[in-house]
Amino acid sequence: MNSNEPLAKTGPREVFFHLLAIVTLYLSAISFGALLFQYIDRFFPDPLVDYYPRLSGAIRWAIASLVIVFPVYLWLSWTLRREEIRDPARRELKVRKWLLYFTLFAAAVVIIGDLVALIYNFLGGDLTMRFVLKMVAVLVIAAAVFRYYLWNLQRDIMASADPRMRIFVLGMIAAVAIATIAGFFVIGSPLAERARRFDERRVQHLQEIQWQIINYWQRKDQLPNALDQLRDDISGFVPARDPESGSSYEYRAIGPLTFELCASFNTLSAEIDTRMPKYAVFPDGLTPESWSHGAGRVCFERTIDPELYKLREPVPAQR
Repeated sequence: MNSNEPLAKTGPREVFFHLLAIVTLYLSAISFGALLFQYIDRFFPDPLVDYYPRLSGAIRWAIASLVIVFPVYLWLSWTLRREEIRDPARRELKVRKWLLYFTLFAAAVVIIGDLVALIYNFLGGDLTMRFVLKMVAVLVIAAAVFRYYLWNLQRDIMASADPRMRIFVLGMIAAVAIATIAGFFVIGSPLAERARRFDERRVQHLQEIQWQIINYWQRKDQLPNALDQLRDDISGFVPARDPESGSSYEYRAIGPLTFELCASFNTLSAEIDTRMPKYAVFPDGLTPESWSHGAGRVCFERTIDPELYKLREPVPAQR
């Protein structure tokens, strides 16, 4: 910078623009990393993990953040860059220098921590493909941020911008765009997601009804003839209805210990969560169940095990 050039003053506008640019950068990097983590969890599951939380919700949050926050960051960066070209003295703003160096510091700490975690897990024998891919994702994001902002500081003494950096920036923008678009193929359209949520609610209803049927049998040593017999004014239980059509779920007692529950589904259960078992809470703990279903009307046959679900002793009447 020429010493004869007047120094630009740091006003509220400059603080707002630079601070917002850095905040949107951090949010974009975190959302991009979270999106990559969800893809890794989906396509490289850990066999030692029995249960995964629903991935589509996390993917939706990451996509929503990137769709809004990342364009704001790009616009702010473009605006600040244009103002620096018009007025080179703006490159010497203290708020700009402080935030750039702080970002370099944060990126360097992340890179060092990432490498330490990589060596630690390698020595512990936990170096799985899933873990390595996550470490690589964090390393690439942090290194990209570090490289870009280091260049941002170096260009203060450079006569012209490095054309390779333009390619680098366009490549990062393309990577974020591709990852975001891919999310729509993973979770499906909003209409498909709503259809899946209706099916999840149906499974929850069937689980509740199943438990109430077992509870009815434990108390009365017989299966109910119809779902209306499960109504309980004291507990307030009312058999749920289909959340979309409002119709009652189908129920049929097949034998003394066997019954059948039926519902109409919109999607295949594999399209919802292929590796996420459904659980219903019973007195003896968590019991894994099979609620796999296809699209259309599906029936689930259940047989009560008297050894597992004991009949309850009648409560003696008080005198």
